[in-house]
Order: sequence, then C-alpha cells, then structure tokens
Amino acid sequence: MRRFYNIKIILVLTLSISCNTTSDTEKQLEYKAIYSGTQWIDDLGKEVSAHGAGIIKDNGKYYLFGEKKSDTSNAFTGFNCYSSTDLYNWKFESLALPVQDSGRLGPERVGERVKVMKSPATGEYVMYMHTDDLGYRDPTVGYATSKNITGPYTFEGPLIFNGKSIHKWDMGTFQDDDGTGYLLVHGGNIFRLSDDYKSISEQVLEGMCHGCESPAVFKKDGVYFFLGSDLTSWERNDNTYHTATSLEGPWTLRGNFAPEGTLTWNSQTTFVFPINGAKDTTYMFMGDRWAFPRQNSAATYVWQPLSVSGTSLSIPEFREAWQINTLTGIVSEFEIKGKKIDNSDKGSIKYHGKWEHSAQTNPLFSDSRSDVPEAGFIVPFEGSQIALYGISRPDGGYARVILQNSNEETILSSVIDMYSKYPVSSLKFISPVMEKDNYVLKVSVIAEHGKWSDKKGTVYGSTGNYVSVDRILIKK
Repeated sequence: MRRFYNIKIILVLTLSISCNTTSDTEKQLEYKAIYSGTQWIDDLGKEVSAHGAGIIKDNGKYYLFGEKKSDTSNAFTGFNCYSSTDLYNWKFESLALPVQDSGRLGPERVGERVKVMKSPATGEYVMYMHTDDLGYRDPTVGYATSKNITGPYTFEGPLIFNGKSIHKWDMGTFQDDDGTGYLLVHGGNIFRLSDDYKSISEQVLEGMCHGCESPAVFKKDGVYFFLGSDLTSWERNDNTYHTATSLEGPWTLRGNFAPEGTLTWNSQTTFVFPINGAKDTTYMFMGDRWAFPRQNSAATYVWQPLSVSGTSLSIPEFREAWQINTLTGIVSEFEIKGKKIDNSDKGSIKYHGKWEHSAQTNPLFSDSRSDVPEAGFIVPFEGSQIALYGISRPDGGYARVILQNSNEETILSSVIDMYSKYPVSSLKFISPVMEKDNYVLKVSVIAEHGKWSDKKGTVYGSTGNYVSVDRILIKK
C-alpha cells in the first residue's frame, strides 16, 4: 500500500508499554490466544512492533519479522525480530537490521514489507524489503543476509534482475514446496529467485492485476492463491484474491475473501502463514490495521484463520480471539470471558468530563463517547485481566489507556484507535493475564486522530476525535 507524507497531525505524546520487570511478574503476564485489533506486548513489556510482517518457522520456533515503527515519522527505524513457540506470546530477539549510516536504508529513508526466507542451497537467511525515500519516489526492492536467523543482517543493496534493480514498492515473498523462492511485487508480478536467493533468475508473471498491493501467495492442494489490496494509501479496502494451478498462470480473479464492505475486517494483507500440524494445516491470514501516523502505539494486527476449499478462500467471520494447536494444526474457538460492565454502569465506570450516551446520539449503539480533550473514565477492579470494547466510527480518534496495580505502578500503557469507515463494536484493548490484584484502568481522550493525504491530494482518515466505551469485561 502506498503511504505518503502530508501529515496533518502534531503529535504531543509518545507512549510505550511498560511493566514490572521482576521475574515473577513476567511469568504472570501471558496471552492465552491470538487477539486481533489490539496491541500486544512482548516479554520485555513493550509493544510488539512488527508491521508489514512475515513469519518463518526454524528449528521448532516461529520467528516474526516486521517494521519497527515510530509515532513521529514514517522514516525507517529498523526491522525487529521476535520469536514464539505458540504464536500468542512473543519474545523480542533483536533489532535484526538497524538504520544504516547512509544509502537506501540510511537516515530519513523508508524501509517496509520485510520478509525472511532461508535458502535451502546455502543455509543462509535472506531478508527482503521495500526501500524508498520519504516521498515514495525512489522505490527499490533490497535484500540483506545473515548466517543466523535473528541477525544481525547485512544490507547488500538492491536485488538485481537483468542488470537492473526492481523499481517497485509493495513486495512479498513465497517459498514453494520444492524450496524455490519467489519475490512478489504489486501489480501482479512474480520473480523466481536464484538458488542462493540473492538475485533473480527470471520473471514468471507480469502485470497480472491492477493494484494488488501488499501481495501474499500461498499454495494448497496444487492451487496457488494470490492475495492483494487495492490502491487507497493507508486506508483500508476490500482485498481480493486470484487463483491458478501454476505461478505462470493463467490466473482467475475470484473476488473478495472477506465479506464486502468489511474492508477485509479493517485490515490490509501482509502475509499468509501455513501452520503445519500432524492432523491439519491452518492457513493464517496476517494483516495490518494501520493507524497512521501513530503506527507504533496504535497500529495493530489482524490475524485470522482462512477457510480454504478448492479455489474458494474466505474469512467469513471475524474472530476477536482464537487458539491454534501448533502440534496438530487445528483451530479452536476462544471466548473472552469475565464479569460484564455496561457503559451505563456509572457506579463501576467513573466518568469525568463531558460524555454523550447512546440514547442521546444513536439508538443502534449502547456506548458512551466523548471528543473532549482529557475527558475520560476509570475502572477500579479486582482480577487478573481486563478487556475494553468500543465503537469505532468514521469520526473516531485516539484514546490513551493506562493500567495500574495496587501500588499505583503502571503495568502497561498504550494508545488505541477508534477509527473505522463504518461503525463497528469490537475489542479495542485487552491486558495479558496478570497476577490477581486490585487494578485501575484509566482511559482518556487524546483529541487527535489519524488523517493524511496522498500525492494527488486525496484526504483519508478520520473526521473527528471520538473515544467510545461499549462494555468492559473483567476476569477474576
């Protein structure tokens, strides 16, 4: 997806998640499922910052590579590497590729869409990325190499084909059953990599589709699936897919793989990861829910199990939480349970500042909302986990969230984004499972929202700063 530079927001606060760093507390901070549309924290108590990501399994572990983001600029700040054994809880491994002193990934440059594959021929790990200037006028696909999966990676420069670099932006990768590696580029272009994965041997598909940004390919039962998004900058859209029995084609457009109008459940494709088990293989859609410009603190991930049958591909329903048995490859439902507190319960939810309630504004929604700076609410509770549901709207803005324990220590803090092109109630924040204690959840209006424009001057993003609460769930 193309991202441009005409930012209309002045950022006044950068928040990071923090937690008590004692070993006992760290063991009690744990996720029990894959959650979509909420911030995740890693083993260090910081945001999992891995956008435009891909996953590779190596020696029994899953490694997640993605863009390290900031809230102040779209300039490249490095590519992060995390590891996990369950796909729920992520350990920070390294800043696998930092900002370079100069060149294509130097200061005030762009680095996006990082993917890593291991060459079967050499055993070396090769990282691919889109490099660019901040105006998105110098796109090139680059690569880096490492002997170790966690890095450090050495940036080698542009990927070369027929003596020239590839001047495209959104890219992805795919490794076929026989170990052959492929580079995917927006517009429906596929290139076969050399055996060492460091150059391109041939182009096998050219200009298959219009747009097809953030491309991803996977294969099941001899059928290739090509997923991609439309051209709407950071804005979400209904992503589509094509199928073929050969990467060379012919390819057939099959349409949307999420219900029309859901805008791919408010996300953009980045990767499809096969979770191979003893009994089944689950194909996991990995998408980004961008929150430009607060990409570090407010952008989240949408990971959903795909339904695949023949040439049919879909995410028929949105799962806010789900579990995967990585040994069997089987998906199971997961319900977020807890004591329910409705937004109208002013004894449990202590509002301050000016708030509007659903009966006064929109009878379709049972929520309370405010766009007044520093208006907010607190929820004191005893338990081990808390979840916040809110209504995202076209005029939704950013909310600050702080969770404190009985010693008034901040366990974590974050920013959540209440923007959506269509009104929808969803999980906006969930803490990991913590030690049972008396906590206080604090939520306040930042009075900012995502808004940006592209090179043509088209404006995208929210029209307001509203923060909403629908209900709260508390797990004892």
